[in-house]
Parts: sequence; C-alpha cells; structure tokens
Amino acid sequence: MTEAEEAAGLWGGVILRPLRLRENEVYEVALTGRRAALRLHRRGYQSADAIRSELWWCAELARAGLPVPAAVPLPAGGLLAVLAGGRMASVVDWVEGAPLGDAGVPLGGTVADQAAQHYALGRLLAGVHRATDGLTLPDWFIRPRWDRDGLIGDAPFWGRFWEHPALTSAQAGLLNEARDWLAAQLARHNGVMGLIHADVLRENILVNDGSLSLIDFDDSGFGYRIYDLGTVLSQNLYEPGYAEIRAALCEGYGLTDTGQVDAFTLARTLASVGWAAPRLPPDHPVHASHIARALMFARRCLA
Repeated sequence: MTEAEEAAGLWGGVILRPLRLRENEVYEVALTGRRAALRLHRRGYQSADAIRSELWWCAELARAGLPVPAAVPLPAGGLLAVLAGGRMASVVDWVEGAPLGDAGVPLGGTVADQAAQHYALGRLLAGVHRATDGLTLPDWFIRPRWDRDGLIGDAPFWGRFWEHPALTSAQAGLLNEARDWLAAQLARHNGVMGLIHADVLRENILVNDGSLSLIDFDDSGFGYRIYDLGTVLSQNLYEPGYAEIRAALCEGYGLTDTGQVDAFTLARTLASVGWAAPRLPPDHPVHASHIARALMFARRCLA
C-alpha cells in the first residue's frame, strides 16, 4: 500500500489520480458522495501545529465566504493524520477550475483580459486580508514569518539567496546590494502586516467561468500584506502587458501608493533564488532563470 492509499483510506476514500507530485504530493480522491484533494505534506517543512494552523485559517476563510478550500475532517475527528511512516496528510474540499497559467509560460488572452483577471485577483486578496483581520487566532496558532528577517535577515526563511552556488562574485555582489536597498525600503514601509498566502502563483489561482479561487496555503505565514501582490507580479515581469497587469492588480487591491509594490516584487524574486538552491539539482534550469530574473529586477530597482 502506498502512502497516498493509506492516507485516503483514513478518510474512507480512494485515489482517483495524482495532481502534483512535487514537495507536497497532491491527489484527487473520491470520498463518499464528494471529490476532494489529498495532500501528503513534505517532510521536515511545517510542523504539525503549523499545518493545523493553516487548515484552521482556510476553514475560517471558507466559512466567511472566501473561495478557498476548507479542510475535510477525519471520520474520527481532527484535520491532520500521521501515517505509519511518520508523514502527515490532510484532505481539503475540491475546488473547480483551471490554473490561471503556468510558470515561465506567457499568459494567454489580450492585455485587457489579463488586466481584468488581475484586477479581480487584487480584490480577492484584499478580501482574504480583510476577512483574516476579523478573526481571533487560537493560542496555539503558529505559522512562519515573512517579515524583514524572514525575507532578508541573516537566515531568511527560504535561505541565503546571495550565497547561491551558481552566482558569480559580481552577481552575488549585486544581490547583496539589492538586499541592502530592500532593507532600506522595508525600514520606511508603513504598510499593514498580518497573515498572508505568501505563494500567490498562477498555478495556485484557479479560474472557473471567470471566477477566481485561491489554493495551496502551504507557505502561508505572518508578513507584509503587499508581499502577496509582489509574488503575483514576480511571475509577470516579462509579460508585454506588465504595466497594465501591475496597475490592475494594485487597483483591485485598493493600493494607492503603488510604488511600494516594487520592493515586495524584488523580495519575492530574491527569495525564489534562495528557495531553488537546496531543493533542485545543480543542473536544473530553474536556477538560471530565477537568478536571471532576480538580477534583472534588482538592476531595475537600483536604477
């Protein structure tokens, strides 16, 4: 019996098909009278309490009417199962829709279409943040921190991006210069901090008949709210309609001082370099693409 089959059985379900077999393994499962998504959590990333906190937050957002997947309890109670081999598993409601796009693949549709989708996305993120502000978190709630230390401190949450082994000395120097610039921007930042999704990538945004849903809160934590917008924009830096996408996203969110968003777009491009270093084989092409993007946007910000 595989881990996925073991986990599905705990919820009284069966595996229909794999969806994503990456750091987290995600499967479509059939429960009694419903479809759902089973997640086998990556080992050593989030603690049991952190995963329970994520599931609690998503359930509260869903209860408030936000289009996010709520956790499905185990028949015996609880939201998180520990498998025989020690791996943790959870199940969430099925969300209909297709991803907004894929990383590294140009967006489809006209620039006007893209802007309209990102305006709607900005409104959705604003709704998630507003609803979160109305919650009282349990005493046991714990999630990672995407604050100054988590982004550019001595030990960032996703790693010391300026020490990526593929960087030349000149490139490492530029990323350190960008880190210093970002530190100065964050020192002046007067925006709100709170719980954020922290991974608002195209594949985590589902589109169904024009409506948007947000999935995969695995990286969520406490941080700068505008970091969610910066994450969105980090995937659109090479789009011909970037200026229109950026303006529409900020307008939908209600961000009037749009200059702030560039700092958090840079923060995400830098963090992504740190993310890739320990997770991907040395010859994986994502290293080169993440580094090139971070260098490009660092030069733009520093200029």
